[in-house]
Amino acid sequence: MKFGLDHVVIAVADLAKAVGDYRALGFTVVPGGRHPGRTSHNALVSFEDGSYLELIAWTQPGPAERWYNEHARHGDGLMDFALVPEDVPLAVREAKERGLELDGPKEGGRARPDGQQVKWQAARQKTFDLPFLCGDVTPRALRVPEGEARAHANGVRGIARVTVAVHDPEVSKERYAALLGPKVGKDGAERERDDPSLVLPASGLRAAIVKIGRTEILLFSPSPEANDSAPIVKTLRARLATRGEGPMALVLRGAAKTTSRQFDPAATCGVPIVIQP
Repeated sequence: MKFGLDHVVIAVADLAKAVGDYRALGFTVVPGGRHPGRTSHNALVSFEDGSYLELIAWTQPGPAERWYNEHARHGDGLMDFALVPEDVPLAVREAKERGLELDGPKEGGRARPDGQQVKWQAARQKTFDLPFLCGDVTPRALRVPEGEARAHANGVRGIARVTVAVHDPEVSKERYAALLGPKVGKDGAERERDDPSLVLPASGLRAAIVKIGRTEILLFSPSPEANDSAPIVKTLRARLATRGEGPMALVLRGAAKTTSRQFDPAATCGVPIVIQP
């Protein structure tokens, strides 16, 4: 089965301020709407490659919501990310047959500011090293803005990489294999996954790369023997000790002549974001 990166969730305390901050960075941000039966509302930054950023906040406490509780504990920043499969119920069934625990599929929805009702199906992972699944019931164009909404003054065209902090890249890679199943080639034939593993002794890191279409999921972990002299090792260990596994940084894909640069996390709601050609 084919999968694509659907969206990345960024939790914020003040949605209006986050929208203003992202617009000031050259992103086109459009209102998303409200989630019926929940206290959350959102705004969206959609890209040419079909993926998008979701800025989500809460108008009232929502202690029954997983993301609300995570945000209450840890503040603004990257919360989660989603893949879109060709068929959510089938993807869930096959993943469970391969031994992976998923909760769902369950119905979800959003009421847009224009009154249009958007519906989807979602299945949730047990831990944040894996993405959740999200597939449309109503036409995708109702959920993911198209046209001028995908043109950004800063030249961003898509999401090239999601960096995920994990306890053990090899264990997480096996969980991705259970979620995704065999690779599907351009000819439609299935092949064994060949996601690479990396050991970076000089930096004290271990890593694995899982490719989802044009997007890389980079699974990062400090090596057991590494000391905290390297800032990235110290950052990863602190992240895993305090918050656990989950997405921690993004690389966005710009136009061919885009100059590589990193945004100030103070302007991105705490999210480390780099733009590369």
